[in-house]
Amino acid sequence: MLKTRLISGVVLILIALAALMAGGPVLGVLMLAVSLIGMFELYRVTAVQDGLKSPLALVGYAAAVLYYVVLMNGGAAYLTSVLAMTLIAMMFVFVFSHPRYRTAQITAAFFGLVYLAMMLSCIYRIRLMIDGIFTVWLVFFAAWGCDSFAYVFGRLFGRHKLSPVLSPKKTVEGAVGGVAGAAALGAAFAAIAGPHMTAGYAPVAEYALICGAGGMISMVGDLAASAIKREFQVKDYGKLIPGHGGILDRFDSVIFTAPVIYLLACLIF
Repeated sequence: MLKTRLISGVVLILIALAALMAGGPVLGVLMLAVSLIGMFELYRVTAVQDGLKSPLALVGYAAAVLYYVVLMNGGAAYLTSVLAMTLIAMMFVFVFSHPRYRTAQITAAFFGLVYLAMMLSCIYRIRLMIDGIFTVWLVFFAAWGCDSFAYVFGRLFGRHKLSPVLSPKKTVEGAVGGVAGAAALGAAFAAIAGPHMTAGYAPVAEYALICGAGGMISMVGDLAASAIKREFQVKDYGKLIPGHGGILDRFDSVIFTAPVIYLLACLIF
């Protein structure tokens, strides 16, 4: 199990490395693919995907594709309209297929679009920024770095439960260590890449701040995904990634971290 998990992790890192370095359409298409798979996993759990021919789910998938097409063609100003039209289209399905879907399923369908397609698109948007080729890595340093440091610090010093119901093994001490570790990763990365950057005044401090804040939010993303699984009584969202589960099981913290990193990067740089 550990070997399988390790191999899968290495493959994920290599794919991420290639896509983030390439940027542009390559990264955009990858983020769209990840979003669609994640939406399928969420839709299946929440019964939005209620069969091979699910009109509500199809509207969600089509909206995700449209969202990325508009974004990748410089239409960021129209994305709010895309979301509004999607909600209207979902309400059409709700009305004209009544009583096939419940209100909760309409909510889950729209939530899936925002939760995955919109929030993950921030990775693509960060990559487009000045020094985006550097800043985009903070999303993964904050999410996966915080998780790794939190695990180590939790095992060594953990005494107080962070969220006893959702994740009994997570501790306050681990969380503090995770945030500190993520900030340290950001600072170390800036110290190495600093000479190649053009934006920012104090990249080491700025990257540490951004990465630490992202790490803090990443834990909420992890717990939020766990809460959804608890509510619908599922262990994993899928089995796509051997040893890790589904896309949502591996990217739950990244989903929350990406928009936070994007917002802070816009404000600081």
